[in-house]
Amino acid sequence: MDQILTVSALTSEIKKRLEPHFASIQVKGEISNFKEQASGHLYFTLKDQEAQISAVLFRGNARDLSRPLKNGDQVIVQGEISVYPPRGYYQIIVRKLSYVGVGQLLMQLHELKLKLGSLGWFEKGRKKPLPKFPKVIGVVTSATGSVIQDILHILSRRFSGFHLILNPVKVQGEGAAEEIAKAIEQFNRYNLADVLIVGRGGGSLEDLWAFNEEKVASAIYHSKIPVISAVGHETDFCIADFVADVRAPTPSAAAEIATSETAQQLQFLKQSAVRLKEILLTRLRHHRKQLENLCRHPHLASPLTIIEPHLQRIDDLRSDLNLAVKRNLSEKALQLASLKKQTILLKPSSQIGVLKQKLEPFRKQLDQRLRESIQQKKQKLCQLVSHLKGIDPKNLLTKGYCILFQEKNDSVILSTSELALEDRVRLKLHDGKALLTVSEILK
Repeated sequence: MDQILTVSALTSEIKKRLEPHFASIQVKGEISNFKEQASGHLYFTLKDQEAQISAVLFRGNARDLSRPLKNGDQVIVQGEISVYPPRGYYQIIVRKLSYVGVGQLLMQLHELKLKLGSLGWFEKGRKKPLPKFPKVIGVVTSATGSVIQDILHILSRRFSGFHLILNPVKVQGEGAAEEIAKAIEQFNRYNLADVLIVGRGGGSLEDLWAFNEEKVASAIYHSKIPVISAVGHETDFCIADFVADVRAPTPSAAAEIATSETAQQLQFLKQSAVRLKEILLTRLRHHRKQLENLCRHPHLASPLTIIEPHLQRIDDLRSDLNLAVKRNLSEKALQLASLKKQTILLKPSSQIGVLKQKLEPFRKQLDQRLRESIQQKKQKLCQLVSHLKGIDPKNLLTKGYCILFQEKNDSVILSTSELALEDRVRLKLHDGKALLTVSEILK
């Protein structure tokens, strides 16, 4: 008959047989269900596409991590399998943890650093000096991160009159390097700023990798605008730091560096204003004492002693001026009287009277000629009236003549050819009319 075991005995037996066979293992997987206890111990699940296993990283070993853990990290853990009797499951006790791909990234970083160094991109002689008084500061970073807020805070505190242009980009992940390089090129293409701040906050090597790409280094190297690199924390270094004209330990420090000369000048102006005020006050006190001493001088005590000769001279000038004005007014009065006489002679009424006298003989001659011409015209008119009366048909009718008219159309009959037998005609005499019928035409 098989032996009946308790749960504790069975778990203990499994523990004895399992743990020695997996005393030192390395497992690769993805972290999920990550939890950090108040004690500092880290608990998570290590999984792949088909299975998962629990893992624990105690506080003493967690201190050696290069960066904090998070869900989704691909890692390689080194440790041993342990059975946890209270829960009845097995887990990995992690002694060491490394991130997948970090070694390869470090190798790529080293190779790129050697390549760009051989091209002279890191040489100090090619680095451009920062402008002393930048009018426009360009920033290439994320629009939602804390970096832009830190930069704005520093600039607002140190230099309230700044002008900042943000070209928002991704600072990590796929496509981040392309966006950063394009933003730097756009600032240069349109000459939008006097100095550029390119950066982001701290993070792991993978988070900062966009600033280790050759395309970002190339954009910084070929930038005509001076570039300040502000990537990560003071202990973080990347390729962008070596290529940039100035490397700032943090984004906040980059803002201070960009406006350092302006801040110094503002401080100098404030100190100069204080010194100038002190000098002016000293000068004012000195000149006030001089003025008080001058006021005690006899001539200044009674100013009349100085101005009396000038007052007498003014009286003489006033008399001479009055005499000259009177003489001038008298001459002008004589000239005005002469002009009045000339004006009277030149008045249109006077000229008209003279012209009337000259025109009087001509008027009489014209009247005489008009009367003679009218008389001649009257005589000619009387002759014409007499002639017209003589040829008036009405006057001829009184002498025994008559006029025949067609009855139909009231036209004058001038020839017998216009008549026909039985035609009705009208006979006009000097004292009336008569209707006749043609009974015979004689030729």
